[in-house]
Amino acid sequence: MASILVNSLKRLYESGRLTKEQIAERVKKGSISPEDYAYITGEEYQADLQEERGDA
Repeated sequence: MASILVNSLKRLYESGRLTKEQIAERVKKGSISPEDYAYITGEEYQADLQEERGDA
């Protein structure tokens, strides 16, 4: 079961108020897991791709 934070992030993402990059930042900071990222965005979290684009 997803936390209140994850459900809130999912709702904001689906409404266009958050981007995948902003959700990925939460994974990097440790406030959500890579599994939460996948639940929110529908895509697997790939840390190496985030770093290659200079988001790290």
